[in-house]
Amino acid sequence: MIKFQYNKTSLQQIEKNLKMRQRTLPIIKSKETALRLEVKKCKAEADALEKELQSKIAGYEKMYALWGEFDTSLVSLQDVEINVKKIAGVRVPVLSNISLAVKPFGLFSAPKWYFDGINLLQGLAKTAVECEFVNAKLHLLEHARKKTTQKVNLFEKVQIPGFQEAVRKIKRFMEDEENLSKSSQKILKSLQEKRKEATA
Repeated sequence: MIKFQYNKTSLQQIEKNLKMRQRTLPIIKSKETALRLEVKKCKAEADALEKELQSKIAGYEKMYALWGEFDTSLVSLQDVEINVKKIAGVRVPVLSNISLAVKPFGLFSAPKWYFDGINLLQGLAKTAVECEFVNAKLHLLEHARKKTTQKVNLFEKVQIPGFQEAVRKIKRFMEDEENLSKSSQKILKSLQEKRKEATA
């Protein structure tokens, strides 16, 4: 509910608020469109990474019998480099590098398939980290898109029509007041003229 008074100052303030919202609405709408596209792209990326992760897990499970002999502590996550990027005004984390450490092991004493096992674990770890980041990015973008959509709806459906209605009411009231003032001046004038005629 928009609070206002029936005077020029209130009218100017409401007209100012209305113009500001009318100017801002297209900007917010374009931000919402950009965020909607980014969410769609991010969802596709998350789905692709999820499929890739599942396929790598399936590859890992195929070699299940051999994993009993494998030393899983050979591969560990060393560092994850993160940058921040603005997408449609929203700060999101961007994965720039994943560093994995491979402990030294006996090249001649270890089975030949150890290299494949290390490669598989490295791929699995990288994809799992990428998955986490894309899902975090998706969550941030979806949250921002929802808030932007709410703002668009608030401006379009509540505030702009509310301010327009307030402007109409104030103008109507001021016109009525002006007409009333003119009418009362005419009545007063005609009364004064009648008095003059009566005294003359």
